[in-house]
Amino acid sequence: MLANAPAVAEKQKSRLVDIVLDEASIARAGADIEHERAVAIYDIIEQNSFAPVGRDSGPYALKLAIVDNKLVFEITATDGEAVVTHILSLTPFRKIVKDYFLVCDSYYEAIRTASPSQIEAIDMGRRGLHNEGSQLLMERLAGKVEIDFDTARRLFTLLCVLHWKG
Repeated sequence: MLANAPAVAEKQKSRLVDIVLDEASIARAGADIEHERAVAIYDIIEQNSFAPVGRDSGPYALKLAIVDNKLVFEITATDGEAVVTHILSLTPFRKIVKDYFLVCDSYYEAIRTASPSQIEAIDMGRRGLHNEGSQLLMERLAGKVEIDFDTARRLFTLLCVLHWKG
């Protein structure tokens, strides 16, 4: 068991323990969007892999914002000390996010009126777009922040929440 102690300690450092969404970046939303945001934040905090490249001072806190059509990752240590800020253009995400919102709208409407097979088909499309957006986020963060796929999925959800303007 003691041989695993360094790996466990490293895993505890390579993670997020707090996430804040910039209030100026988000619009008040309906119940569905608010629920997605709360679940994504909770899930990330519960289990994630997040390590700024070249840093080992974690665990970390993250503030996400959209400024001038760019996604801002402001990463700090838990004591508030700045670690690094990464700014990503949202342009590569534009089509995926737009398509994702359209499919989500169809999904939420289908839940109310469609057959289970129709709902399942729409949900498969929704999950496919979510996976595509998550993979793109991992690619855009490559060399900046190491994250696993599950963390990327939840961060993509938050990117969508920030991008949503009601």
